[in-house]
Amino acid sequence: MPFNPHTPKDTAEMLKAIGADSIEDLFDEIPEHLKIESLDGVPEALTEMEVTRLMHERAHMDGTPQCFIGAGAYEHHIPAAVWEVTTRGEFYSAYTPYQAEASQGTLQTIYEYQTMITGLTGLDVSNASLYDGASGLAEAALMAVRANRKVKSRQVLLAPGVNPTYRKVATAICGSQGLTFDYLPMNQQRGTLDFDALDDQAAPVAVVIQQPTFVGTLEDVDRIVDWAHERKALVIAIANPTSLALLKAPGHWGEQGADICIGEGQPLGVPLSSGGPYFGYMTCKQAYVRQMPGRIVGCTTDLDGNKGYTLTLQAREQHIRRTKATSNICTNQGLMVTAATIYMSLLGYDGLRRVAAQSLSNTQKLVDGLTSIPGIEKSFDAPHFHEAAIRLDRPVAEVLDALSSVGILGGYDLSGIYPELGNTLLICATETKTDADLSAYVDAMRDIFRRSNARSA
Repeated sequence: MPFNPHTPKDTAEMLKAIGADSIEDLFDEIPEHLKIESLDGVPEALTEMEVTRLMHERAHMDGTPQCFIGAGAYEHHIPAAVWEVTTRGEFYSAYTPYQAEASQGTLQTIYEYQTMITGLTGLDVSNASLYDGASGLAEAALMAVRANRKVKSRQVLLAPGVNPTYRKVATAICGSQGLTFDYLPMNQQRGTLDFDALDDQAAPVAVVIQQPTFVGTLEDVDRIVDWAHERKALVIAIANPTSLALLKAPGHWGEQGADICIGEGQPLGVPLSSGGPYFGYMTCKQAYVRQMPGRIVGCTTDLDGNKGYTLTLQAREQHIRRTKATSNICTNQGLMVTAATIYMSLLGYDGLRRVAAQSLSNTQKLVDGLTSIPGIEKSFDAPHFHEAAIRLDRPVAEVLDALSSVGILGGYDLSGIYPELGNTLLICATETKTDADLSAYVDAMRDIFRRSNARSA
């Protein structure tokens, strides 16, 4: 039983008040044959000090490698103040605010978050977050079907740079509702959409564009958005929020801008933490706000003229409408959103821009260093942000294993997802990497290639 502060006297008095002789009597409806005395294989209990020491030993087993992976989750510096504030009791234990009378502090935090996310994406409204970026695509696709009723198609076309995991999640969530997710062709020289191979007869309900792409390149988003809108499709943008400090906001893509924008919020102050928890963001044009899942916080004034915050819209209503609900994914990631709000507040636009610029610079330095090694070349000639794909003259897995042995997580092996690209490695270098870190990676790679070439000679 979890620790509680009740003394034996307290427990006896409570049992007497409810007419029970013992705590066991409270569970007398459980048949005796279903009860067990002990759990096999469970070790002896440890003291708090012993548990702490064990956990430190287990953590040290991971080591402290230099990470150059990326591929949808990114290692950025998180100022200490972010989680010192986020884990205060007022935020840490607060539950999702379903009711309009939720605390003003929680509501203001969400309002500030919404304001900053709409500022980054260039769209009109933001919800209070989603579970993660991948489920955000599923929500956006369903939202597009509801909002774009003039188009009867339930086909969603994905630009070739959309994260493959996002497609899998969206298919799992939306496939039973008749939606299909199909990739558009890739120009393998540039690593972007192949406009010459587009089907002029296509009539999708939505077109999804990821910028930067999963392979690190930058799409001609203006051209894709206009192509989609000409076919009466809504445009769903997927954007790395850090990149938006440097790149054009989705709300300004093409003549009319993207209609919906979603993405993974993890780069905004959330640690990698072995894969989560993260959070998804979603923004859209004002015209589609009634179809947006989740809740929106607004700022108003009370009868005395004081500023106040309140839930303005809950289009989802999943807790009362059931099958008629806008969405049935009933969680947002409030604690992660709090961290992101504090992170963006501390850095400001200039700080986020410096993070993005330094990440871009570091990745370019790493690409230049690695491609100076015989047997390594850039995979694509399109521009990139803070990830880039390089092609090796040998299997990627073997190289990554060798790098791991010297404390370097060298990147993401793309050859399993895109076998047509050959031995392709996706690398990422954020602002956390120093020139010494980059040089160490290049030197380790050069040494691995030299020793491998010597063995095969």
